[in-house]
Formats: sequence, C-alpha cells, structure tokens
Amino acid sequence: MTPEEHHDALIDARGLSCPLPLVKARQALMVLPPGATVRVLATDPAAPRDFEEFALLTGHELKDSREADGVYCFVLVKRG
Repeated sequence: MTPEEHHDALIDARGLSCPLPLVKARQALMVLPPGATVRVLATDPAAPRDFEEFALLTGHELKDSREADGVYCFVLVKRG
C-alpha cells in the first residue's frame, strides 16, 4: 500500500486470532456504501485463506492481498 491510497475504513486486526479479523471487516462493510474500500491489517496466518473464501462467498472484491514482515494487508471492495 502506498500512503496516497485512500480507503474508506482501516481495520487494524494485528494480534487478533481467527475469526476476529474477518468479523471486524464484515462489520465495516455492512455500514459502508457499495464500492467502498476497507483495508485490513492482520497477523493471523489463516487470514489469507479466510479473506479469499469470504470474498468468494459474499461477492465482495478482494482487490489486494499481500504480506510483509508477518503482517497481511487486504483491501476489500464492497459489492455493488
């Protein structure tokens, strides 16, 4: 992520275990309008799989998924 990228919500779920990073992301998406973006930071090793499955099941777009120094960063776009 570059500093100039805009996100409608940032969820810092570092240190939280499954399923809390996903629960927090889902809560953020529920109150945002279609097309809004949510950036999630997580350290749970199961998070990449969880977020991929969540996107497939819900229709939200997993726009970005990367890892650096043990921190996963996901960007979800709310389906419209």
